[in-house]
Amino acid sequence: MIAPVRGMQPEDVYALRGVSDPRLSPDGATVAYALWTVDGEANEYRGNVWLAPVDGSEPPRRFTTGERRDGEPRWSPDGRRMAFVSSRAEKEPGQLYVIPLAGGEAEKLTKLKEDVRQIAWSPDGAQLAFVARVRDESYEEEDERKRPPRRVKRLWYKLDSEGWIGDRRTQVFVVPADGSAEPRQVTVRDQEHGGPAWSPDGTRIVFATGGTDSWDVDLVQDLYAVPADGGEPELLTHEDGICSSPSWSPDGTRIAYQYSPDPFVWGRHTQIAVLDVATRERRILTEALDRQCGPFPDVREPVWDGDRIVFPIEDHGSVHVYSVPADGSAPPEPLLTGERSVKGYDVKGETLVHATSTPTTFADLYIGEERVTDVTKDFPAQIVAPERFTARSEDGSEVEAWVVRPAGFEEGKRYPVLLNIHGGPQSQYSSSFFDEFQVYAGAGYAVVFSNPRGSSGYTDAWSSAIRGPLADGPGWGTVDYQDLMAVMDTALERFDFLDPERTGVLGGSYGGYMTTWIVGHTNRFKAACSERAVNNLYTAMGSSDVFWAFKGYFGKFAHEATDAWLERSPSVYAEQIETPLLILHSDGDLRCSVEQAEHLFVVMRLLGKEVEFVRFPGESHELSRSGSPIHRVQRFEVLLEWFDRYLR
Repeated sequence: MIAPVRGMQPEDVYALRGVSDPRLSPDGATVAYALWTVDGEANEYRGNVWLAPVDGSEPPRRFTTGERRDGEPRWSPDGRRMAFVSSRAEKEPGQLYVIPLAGGEAEKLTKLKEDVRQIAWSPDGAQLAFVARVRDESYEEEDERKRPPRRVKRLWYKLDSEGWIGDRRTQVFVVPADGSAEPRQVTVRDQEHGGPAWSPDGTRIVFATGGTDSWDVDLVQDLYAVPADGGEPELLTHEDGICSSPSWSPDGTRIAYQYSPDPFVWGRHTQIAVLDVATRERRILTEALDRQCGPFPDVREPVWDGDRIVFPIEDHGSVHVYSVPADGSAPPEPLLTGERSVKGYDVKGETLVHATSTPTTFADLYIGEERVTDVTKDFPAQIVAPERFTARSEDGSEVEAWVVRPAGFEEGKRYPVLLNIHGGPQSQYSSSFFDEFQVYAGAGYAVVFSNPRGSSGYTDAWSSAIRGPLADGPGWGTVDYQDLMAVMDTALERFDFLDPERTGVLGGSYGGYMTTWIVGHTNRFKAACSERAVNNLYTAMGSSDVFWAFKGYFGKFAHEATDAWLERSPSVYAEQIETPLLILHSDGDLRCSVEQAEHLFVVMRLLGKEVEFVRFPGESHELSRSGSPIHRVQRFEVLLEWFDRYLR
């Protein structure tokens, strides 16, 4: 194959694809996985379940034939059937299906009005548990002009990408695997439930939920067990943190799970813990790693493999897989490292399968170190590998950073450069393919990006460094700002192909916050784009689905420290902004409400600043990652036109 000579263009979004959610058969001989693609004509994402022999004796084969999107493949305990979720009819929610491995028609087990998620087989293969939202009966009235008003009693009444959730909570269901009966709801509380897992004897289902009367305010989440045939849930954990993603040990005596110790101390690492079901004693197994053991986005729950537990971690821009003895008798050890980002995995003994992306490849299926698929091979554009470098911040801290050269790079030529800032802030730019950087490189830009303080993937002290100013740190816009400026300075000094007279800055979410903050504190950049940003921290407390809880970063609620929250708000410094600013937002963003963009735009316009506001209909906070394909293409076109205007 002749390598493409052009870089990635916005319309190449339609050529994206990837492997996800690999699962080994009970005998370890076959791996099932989902392969997703983009249907540009229909403006939809598609997907099917595929199978591949672990020994490589045959090439992978497509197993399900749904014309829309099939996913979440789960083997029955005897390996003879496959459960999966599929939305086979237009506008139908994802429903639960079971199909024989020997062939035949898939049997539809559910006819629900909301998506089926998080499916799990009972140990005897007779039933499946799953999670789905349950709508209030008022939703039966399709005409919203006649629908009764919502009664909001909890802070968790809306959620980005989900919409209104106060009257449609997630509940746990059980359904016979042979389709002989309708699904039976086994949880009923006005709470969010998730992560159902069967006990090995099939009598109980453990799940995560908020249990206290003030669960929506204190953010505490615990593990509960409910009888599989229904009954009162039993509290298993200690009401002292956030517990999620439970999985039972093979002998049923212990449960592994993700644990965060204090709901209002943000920036600390999620740990892997084990609960003794009989004594309720908790053992934390991963503190010695000093790494984030709950990557974002979530990879999967901890996996039991005999007496060890296998789990993912974030590390220096990569996502790796580790194991640890369940009794804590030895420290965690790596199973899979290197410059890569693991998106999903499964393990049985010596066999580790994983869906993994690198900076120059989409997520492929691997068995150990052997790549089984090559979903990137037909991509029509050149993919440029990033180059790692280190910058030294104002106080001497070393910041890990990367530069991506423009596609078709020519020695001796100088290029405009874009400083990209990730969201979170407790997340990381990872060692995986990222369409953002490739589209900018394809348009002739060099791209600089980094993991400044506040990022995950490093020590607990690093990710906690921007807590405050009312907690144990200086707060946002302090050392993170210094780190980003040091990264830009170092890049311009080290790479002579970067043009210091043509520099831009952009970011989304917290990255949008930092972009607005940066242009309010320096005029060094020639153009900027603040996307899906929080610009006024005080008003975000009420307009966001979760921002009131950012006391976990700032140290106090906004109403307890109004001046401090405003002092850290980028829009307060709008009068100092001289950089042309593009404000990009989605109408349906519930994480950082579109009110945040409106607020900044109004202030900038009244001040006579150079500003434009672009808003996308029908999209959430996740526009750039999972929005409609055509909107993702249009978003890139808007961004490139804006920066071309000022940096060309």
